[in-house]
This record gives sequence, C-alpha cells and structure tokens, in this order.
Amino acid sequence: MAMLFLLLLFSSSLISGFTYGAKHEKEYCAMYDICGARSDGKVLNCPFPTSSVKPDDYFSAKIQSLCPAISGNVCCTETQFDTLRAQVQQAIPLLVGCPACLRNFLNLFCELSCSPNQSLFINVTSTSEVNGNLTVDGIAYYVTDDFGERLYDSCKDVKFGTMNTRAIDFVGGGANNFKEWFAFIGQKAPPGFPGSPYEIDFKSTIPDSSKMVPMNVSAYTCGDTSLGCSCGDCPLAPACSSSEPPSPPKKESCMVRIGPLKVKCLDFSVAILYIILVFAFLGWASLNRKRERRAAASKEPLLSSMDEVEADSTEIQKDGKVPRLINRFQLDGVQGHMSSFYRNYGKWVARNPTLVLCSSVAVVLVLCIGLICFKVETRPEKLWVGPGSKAAEEKHFFDSHLAPFYRIEQLILATLPDSKNDKRHSIVTDENIQLLFEIQKKVDGIRADYSGSVVSLTDICLKPLGDDCATQSLLQYFKMDPENYDDYGGVEHAEYCFQHYTTADTCMSAFKAPLDPSTALGGFSGNNYSEASAFVVTYPVNNAIDEAGNGKSVAWEKAFIRLVEEELLPMVQSSNLTLSYSSESSIEEELKRESTADIITIAVSYVVMFAYVSVTLGDASRLSTFFLSSKVLLGLSGVVLVMLSVLGSVGFFSAVGVKSTLIIMEVIPFLVLAVGVDNMCILVHAVKRQSIELPIEERISNALHEVGPSITLASLSEILAFAVGSFIPMPACRVFSMFAALAVLLDFLLQVTAFVALIAFDCRRAEDNRIDCFPCIKVPSPGGSNEGINQRRPGLLARYMKEVHAPILGLWAVKIVVIAIFVAFALASVALCPRIESGLEQQVVLPRDSYLQGYFNNISEYLRIGPPLYFVVKDYNYSLESRHTNQLCSISQCDSNSLLNEVSRASLVPESSYIAKPAASWLDDFLVWLSPEAFGCCRKFMNGTYCPPDDQPPCCSPDEFSCGYGGVCKDCTTCFRHSDLVNDRPSTVQFREKLPWFLDALPSSDCAKGGHGAYTSSVDLNGYKNGVIRASEFRTYHTPVNKQGDYVNALRAAREFSSRISDSLKIEIFPYSVFYIFFEQYLDIWRIALINIAIALGAIFIVCLGVMAILDIQLNAVSVVNLIMSIGIAVEFCVHIAHAFLVSHGDRGQRAKEALSTMGASVFSGITLTKLVGVIVLFFARSEVYYFQMYLALVIIGGAERVRSATKTCHHGNKMSFNFITPGLINMHNVIKNIAIHNYGKSSTTLLVFGKSVMQQPSGENSSRPGHLVQPVQFIYPCQDPSTFLIG
Repeated sequence: MAMLFLLLLFSSSLISGFTYGAKHEKEYCAMYDICGARSDGKVLNCPFPTSSVKPDDYFSAKIQSLCPAISGNVCCTETQFDTLRAQVQQAIPLLVGCPACLRNFLNLFCELSCSPNQSLFINVTSTSEVNGNLTVDGIAYYVTDDFGERLYDSCKDVKFGTMNTRAIDFVGGGANNFKEWFAFIGQKAPPGFPGSPYEIDFKSTIPDSSKMVPMNVSAYTCGDTSLGCSCGDCPLAPACSSSEPPSPPKKESCMVRIGPLKVKCLDFSVAILYIILVFAFLGWASLNRKRERRAAASKEPLLSSMDEVEADSTEIQKDGKVPRLINRFQLDGVQGHMSSFYRNYGKWVARNPTLVLCSSVAVVLVLCIGLICFKVETRPEKLWVGPGSKAAEEKHFFDSHLAPFYRIEQLILATLPDSKNDKRHSIVTDENIQLLFEIQKKVDGIRADYSGSVVSLTDICLKPLGDDCATQSLLQYFKMDPENYDDYGGVEHAEYCFQHYTTADTCMSAFKAPLDPSTALGGFSGNNYSEASAFVVTYPVNNAIDEAGNGKSVAWEKAFIRLVEEELLPMVQSSNLTLSYSSESSIEEELKRESTADIITIAVSYVVMFAYVSVTLGDASRLSTFFLSSKVLLGLSGVVLVMLSVLGSVGFFSAVGVKSTLIIMEVIPFLVLAVGVDNMCILVHAVKRQSIELPIEERISNALHEVGPSITLASLSEILAFAVGSFIPMPACRVFSMFAALAVLLDFLLQVTAFVALIAFDCRRAEDNRIDCFPCIKVPSPGGSNEGINQRRPGLLARYMKEVHAPILGLWAVKIVVIAIFVAFALASVALCPRIESGLEQQVVLPRDSYLQGYFNNISEYLRIGPPLYFVVKDYNYSLESRHTNQLCSISQCDSNSLLNEVSRASLVPESSYIAKPAASWLDDFLVWLSPEAFGCCRKFMNGTYCPPDDQPPCCSPDEFSCGYGGVCKDCTTCFRHSDLVNDRPSTVQFREKLPWFLDALPSSDCAKGGHGAYTSSVDLNGYKNGVIRASEFRTYHTPVNKQGDYVNALRAAREFSSRISDSLKIEIFPYSVFYIFFEQYLDIWRIALINIAIALGAIFIVCLGVMAILDIQLNAVSVVNLIMSIGIAVEFCVHIAHAFLVSHGDRGQRAKEALSTMGASVFSGITLTKLVGVIVLFFARSEVYYFQMYLALVIIGGAERVRSATKTCHHGNKMSFNFITPGLINMHNVIKNIAIHNYGKSSTTLLVFGKSVMQQPSGENSSRPGHLVQPVQFIYPCQDPSTFLIG
C-alpha cells in the first residue's frame, strides 16, 4: 500500500531534460523521452531540450482523458504518458472522492510531464550517466504559491476511510502545508525505496534575469460547484457552512463568589440552610428550657393538687391495691399483637425445645440439598448485563449479522520510572527491540492442547490479508523477522516508520497493511513516538458467537498466560522493564479463582465471630462459676445456625437454577454472620435481665415479649431492603440481593426458633450445674445462690451506659451539639452527592493479587488509542430509487448531513463527541472503487469476469520484481463508463453484482480501495439481492477512555449522536463498541438508585451518599445495593433503642437512661461490635467491591445514630398517652385530670377513654402482674405543647 503515493514522486516518466543555456519559452520542452532506468527499474528521462510535439488523435484523446487542461502539442511520448497514467492510478482511488482535489493533483503532474510549455517552469539542475546515456538526476519545478495553497487546501481534509485517516497522510506524508507536501514529493528515494528517482526542487521565486514563469494552471477549491467535494472531505465548503461542528460543551456550574473564594451554589445553599436550622433549633431549645424551669418552680402546687385528690382514692387504698402509674406508650395495634404472640410463643418454645430445634433445622437442611446443583457464574456478560438490555440486543445483532469482535491477547512492556525525577525513559532501543523479538519467538512457539489437537497462534489469529497474523507490534516494521532488523537499519528504521508508516514499503506490515505506531507504542505525547515508554503488543484472535467455537482460543490463552508467568515475566524484569498482560479469558478465569480464594478468609471470620460471641454471651462474674456461666457451646451453635441460613439460601436458589456469583461467595457469609449475631446477643441479654426467681419458661417468655417485636421489625426491614435490591437490573447485584434476602429471612427464623430452643437448653444446663461444651458432665453446686450463673450484675458496658453515657447525653448542651453535628453531617452529605461518579472500575471486581490489576492500570496510563466504534445501519436500501446511499456516504454528491459526513464533523470536537476519527466507510470505498476514474480498481475481462489490478495475480506473478502492463490482463477494461452510471451512482443491478467483487478485492498499490480484509465483515450479504442490506457497519474509534466516567460519557454521546442522525435520516442506526454492554447500566444508574432508595424509604442513604463521595466510591449497581441495604441495617441500630425507650419508665431523661443502660449495651455489643468484626474481615478479602468501605462507614454512622436517637423524645402526635393497669379507673382519671388542670388550665382537659371493659378488677393470681392484663386502659389528652410530657 505504501506504493500508492509513489505517484507523487513518479519521477521518471514525467520529465525531460534541459541543459544550461537551453531556451525557456512556450512550446518548448525541458525534458523529453526516456533514456534509462535505475537498478530498481524506475525510468529516467532524457535531459535534452526540444520543441513540443504534436500527438496523433489517439494519443491526444488518451492525454485528454487524464489531463484535460493539455491540448495541442505535448512534451511527452506515449510511453512516458503510460508510465504517468500507471503511477497516478495509485493516488486516484484515494482522492477521487473529492474531484477538485483529484483534478488539482493530476494537473500538477500533467503539467510537469506533458505540458507543451514545460521549459517555462522546469529546469534540469543535474544529470547522471546510466548505461552510457545521460539522464535527469535533478530538476527545479517552479510553481506559484497560490496554486500550492489551493492544491493543499483542496486535499488536506480528504479522508482515506480504510485507515480512518486523511489521504494526505498517504500521498503527502502527513504534510501540514503545501511546502511540506512538495518537499515530500521532491525527495530523491534510494534504490528500492518508494519515491522519486531524482530530486525535484519545488520553487516559487524565479531569478529576475530568467524568462521562466511559474506554473499556475487553474486550481479548483474543494467547494467548487462543478467539482464539489462532500462535507466530510471539505468541511469549509459553502454547502457545509450551515452544518458547523458542535462546539464542546461548557461545563459551567452555578458559583457564588465570597471575596476571593468561589463556592458552588449547592454548597452555599446547604451552608445557609444549616445556619438557619441551627439558630432555629437553639431558639426552640432555649424556649423549651425556660418552660421546664418554670414547671420545676411550680412543683409544690402540683403536690397539693395531688393531696386534694387523695380522698377520691380512698377506695383504692382500702382495697389494698396501689394503682401503678406506668408512663409508657401503650403497645397497641400490630406491636401489641406481636408482644402478646411472642409471650405465648416463648412459653411454648421453652416447653418444647427439642421439637422446635429439630423441625427448624430439618427445614433448612432440606433446602441445603439444593447445593448439589450449585454452580458459579463467572462470565462477565452474564454477571453485569441485565436481561432486556438494549446494549445486549445490539451486541447480539452485531455478532449474528456481521461478526463478533475479535478476542484480544495483549502484552505491555514499559520502562521503570527514573528514581530522581520519576520520568520514564524511551523504550525504543536496540536492546528492548531485540528483547521483543525473543518474546515473540516464545509466543510463536506456544503449543496448546485442545481435545488431542495442537493449537498454535497461527491457527487462531486474525488474518485479514493472506496467511500472516495481524499482530499489532513494533516488529511489524521489520516484517516480524529478526533477520530484517539489521538489514533495515535497526532503531533508525523504526523511527523512520513512525513518520512514514503509510508511505514506505519497508514499513508495511507482514500482513500487508500499514501499522499505526499509536497501536504498538504507549506512554508518548502527541506524535512523539520516539519518546514512547511502552511497547504494546496485541494479538487479535478470531472470535465465535458460541462458547464451544472458542475452545481452541481458550486453550491457547491459558498456555499464553502460563508462558508469560513462567518465562516472559522473569525475562522482562531482568531487563529492568515491567510487564503486564491479559487474554480474552483472563477476567473469567480470575473470577473463577476468586470464587474459591476467600475460603480461608470466610473460615477465619466465623472463628473470630464465634470467639467474640462466646465471650459476649457468657458471664465471668466469678471464676468459680465460669465453666457453668460461659456460653461457648451456645455461641458455636448460633454461628452454625448462621452458616445453615447461608447454605439454605444458596441451596434453594441453586435448586431452582440460579447460579451463584463472586459477590455471594465473598460477602453474604460475612453479612449474614454480622446480622445474625445481633439477634443472638439481644435475645441472650434479654433473658439474663429476667429475674432468676422466675421459671425458665417465664424468663424466655418475658424476654421474647420484650425484644421480639424489635427483632422482628429490624429483621423485616433488612429483608425488605435486600428484596428491594432485587430490582437492580445488573444480574450479579440482583442475584446477590435475592440470596441475601432469603439468607437473612432464614437466619431470623432460625434465631426465633432453633436459637431460642438452644437458649432454653443452655438455661437448663446451667441450672443443672452442667459444664459448658461438655453438658454430659455434671458438677456439684459451687455453693451459694445460682444467681451468678444465669443473672449477673450489670456489666461494665451497661454501667458505662447508665452512669456515664446517658447522663452526659442528658445535658442540654450535649444534646444540642450532638444534633447539630449530625445535621451538619447530613447536609454535608447532600452537598457531596453530586460529586459521586458513576461506574465500576475493573480493578474493583477482581482479586487484589490478580495480574489484571496492573494490566488495567497500564492500559489507562499507556494506551493512546480508544476502543473501536461501529455505527451499524439496519435495512439499507441500495436501490437507485432510494435516497439511502446519498444519506449515508461522504464522497462527492452525498448529502451534506449524511451519516458519514456527520461522523466526520463530530470527530472535529472529540472532547464532546468522543469520536476520534472519521469513519472507515465501505460504501464510500465501494463507490470510488466502481468509479471510472479509478481505472485500476473495478475491471473486468472480456468475458465479464473480475480482473484484478495489474500488480496482482494473475496480472502480475508474485515472484516478479516489477510487473508489466501486458500479459493476461492487457485487455481488461473498467467495469463502467460514466454513461453507464446515473449521477455517478450504480444502478440496483450494478450494485448487486459488483458488491461481492469489491468485498473480495485485495488492496494493493494499484488500487488501495479493495475491500477484502478491511470490510470483509462490514456487510451482511445474506438476502442482500432483494435490494436491502440488513446490516452494515461503519468503523471509527473512540477517543482514549481511561476513567469510568469516560466510558459512560462515550456511550451516552454515541447514543445521542445516533439517535439524532436516525431521526434526521429516517434510517435505523445504532452505535456499538465492545464495552457498551458493561456500561449501559450507568446511563440511568442515578434514576435506579433514587427509585430503589425511595422504595426502601430512609434518610440514611443521604449520609451514605456523602460517605461515598468522601471515600471516592463510584455509583454503580453494587453501591446502589449497598445503599438500599444500609436503610435496612440502619433501622436495626435504632429500632431496639427506640422500642426500649417506649416501654421504659419515667420521664424522657429517665427513659433514655434506662434504654441505654439495658438495650444500649446489648445493641453496642451485639450489633455494633458484631457488625464491626464481620465487616473488618472484608478488608482482607481479595476483591475490592466497596463492601468494606461502605459497610464500615454504615456501622460507625449507625452506631453513632443509635446514640443520638436516645436523645430524642417520642410523641404520639399532639396527644399525651397514659397507660394504667389499675382496678380503679375513675380514681386514676381524677389524678390525671387534676394534674392536667394544674399545667394547662381547666378548659383544656378533654378526656377520651378506651378499653372500658377493663373497669373491673381482673381475677386470678396474675392480676397483680401488669403484663398479664388482657386489655390495658389508655387515657389520651390533648397537649398544648406536644414536646412536653405531663408527668416526668
């Protein structure tokens, strides 16, 4: 392909000589005829001046067909013209899409070769002797700057679609102005190298004494209406001015300036809101404090009022029953029924522990049978892509109609940073390139076994052209052959190819295509390839839609990874380089390894939790009773129940065909353990708080009555929170939520059944003086009461809560500070929410010790090219009557708003479109390939069959050094004349017949537009003969994407672009790239998060969002599940304290103190610490899926929230509620009435009486026990100040 621009230099044929002293006038030649040839076959002109010659009619017609500006006499022979024509045909396919550029380009060389006035602007400056003949060795070509600028301007934006680059990169060496282009054309090439056989010195200024005149033939602009180019090739054309490229979006956020500081509006608003809330709260607290002081000062009248009603209560005193005033909320409604149920249920379990234990465990063991069907899902597309995904559907369409994207095996070799300045040195050295050859030799030598057959790289690699693998490596500049290294010039040749990879034959890859250095090098800036600090070696491997078709590839990939780890890694490290590597199956294999890698971590966590639970549940008040009061066996049994709940959940879902995932294997055991131990501690502590004088049945009954409702509420909230997580579309997180919800449910059921039964057994063991862990051994009573065994005095934590923590929180100043801090934290979290980025880093889901961790880091650091992007067109109607062709293409006569023109326009603003280059268009290249101007491309034999270009077999034998222009292809003609086409477009029949020819045509120097290799899989030919192509793609590239936000934004931009174009053209178009399927979920992850959190309905998520922003945790399906779970878990921290507060005695302060000293200690040791222990273990897990960070923050914040909740006062709307357990209903009403009159005035005491059926004193031995009343009585009084309790 590099030969294609030899045309620029095609020296020989175009020139005729002039010796010093020759005439410079019209109708006179400076060179004429051919006098010799170089050793490489390039012809050289004769340096003899002569008058121009009149051609015959046939020759004149030939000249007019290529050089219409030349008429009359000429300064070239027919042989010279044929050479010119043969050489320019290499450039015509590249430029024919823009007729103005092509015409200007041809005029430059037509005037140089055949102009009758050649001597006016051509001067032979040097000659050489070849085989005894004098030949031209150098000329001066005078061309006006105006023509040079017009030529360059008309060609500078013309695309070469096959390579997604500009045609000027091929025919002009990437010139940035016409002088650089002329300098590239005029270079004298060494023998065997592409270029001019003699030097052409382009000049624009003629000496004053000379009669010469610079060549200034008319030049066309690319926007010329007669030779107009497409908007893609000429964006500045007038017809394209109305479709300017979109400007980059200005990311401006609302800012408020405070002096020299700039603050975001949201942050400023939150700060103002916080100040207002703080002042409002301080005002309310101050006012309320004054009221309390006034109430305290008037306490004596209250006692008088109490004395006044003593007479009304004489009947009560005579009866001997003192009414018990319990300042608590009545447990009515669902909570009352739950308390009653748990009281009765507790007695039944305590009386039938064996039945309950065996039946509950048996049910879970039945569920565990499903573990026989246990399977782990490790395929990334099955883990992270939800059903019904639009990206998944588009991927399936692309794979089935076109071809699956090839598999990638990759090596990245990089230099180490300098210890002084942390700068990396260039990797392009002789030693490193030789090392690369050694590595390649070992990779080529890989032999993998697959079902008894041997698999090598050549068996599975992508081969677009011929038999060579399309390996993307610097070694391609040496044809992958180490023997060529020194012959080509070593490092100097590589650096030469960095700038001339599109033009030099010696830089052409072994697979016969140019190799862009940005695909083989990394760690450079701009186009400074020589500064690259990394080699990037990519092995594209054929891919199959079904897994079975990739068996050979997977086997080779495993052998490839083994080779790298065992041989290549030590080899590279010994050369002071780093090596990162990956294969297509690496992620799946690492996930499989991860599924079993944390078994030790899980086991250790359960041992640690068992040890903690055993210490927490047991008593150590006296050493002599330690072996009786310890709860080691009970704790072990509780941990076993947690394990059974996890196994039961996994077994159930495995039985119904749901595969497990990495998250389930790694997180759920810790999570359920932390959740399950909470209830164990609370239940055991509740039993311990009961009087030792009560029977075991009563103690367990009272304990369940006390904590059963709160345990149920907390567990239910957690179950529902996990269940809400099942709405997440990502399969891995949805399945995790389902598994976790069932595991927590089973754990809760086992806690209130099997574990309660185990508590009953343990109590009987202790009372019977049997040793813990060895209940068969009975020891004599240690003497004294057994009180120390089953009921201990308040522990250190309980005493701390009662004597230190609660009194401090009772202080008004402390209350204000605590609430202010939490409000500040909540509002700060709101302000931090917008800083959360969506995405899920690849490193997060992989083991920490995975070799892919370094690979993904190096990908972000070194790669300078983005992922391929395909715009897929459905149902393209190519019939002549349809407008689809002009709506899609980007060559001359295509619509200005066509798909490919819009892609080119979008590539001008890559920072917003994320499109790096114009698209490679099979349609453009096909239309150019058909064009009569591209006379070396679409050709046919006399019998109508396909005739290849002259430099391909059978026209040219592969072993021929130089191909002739005769032989079997001498009678080949172009497929069409202009008269055969309609507005330069093929008819439906012509399109249908020639499309397969194009897709099978090999590209070469004579015709670089052949579609084989570049477009082999770009068109779905199934059913295309009916005039409609069901699927075709146009390939471009995204800009380099390094962060998760870049991937998401690239996908969003591509979809928005495709949607806009589809609506405009009324053609179904969608974008496709290999990463879309994994990042689609993040397009609406905020919507999913907010909807699910709204369903779970909690405020804790705001704080968690703030923590996410602080910890730099991204918003993805994993963190959304965590947020939803946080609501359920956070409820557990508060519900037990709130419930204890409700049922405690006394005023607000006394009830808060009692709740903290009883339930507070249990919650801290049984919930906060157990979760902390369980979560800390996640720190040692091999993957980094946020769980440790988010759960740790949740535990700490939840524990603090539990403390704060105890400082609040619970109210019943704007009413006071007093519950009385008394036979003297009316007398107690009189007491309350007088208290109300004293505090609020006589007019405000409205009485509502409920439960009048309890007016009579209940009978029976339990009548004095308030908990046994069937229906307590409730008086409800309106409060003028709902924040103040009447009795404290």
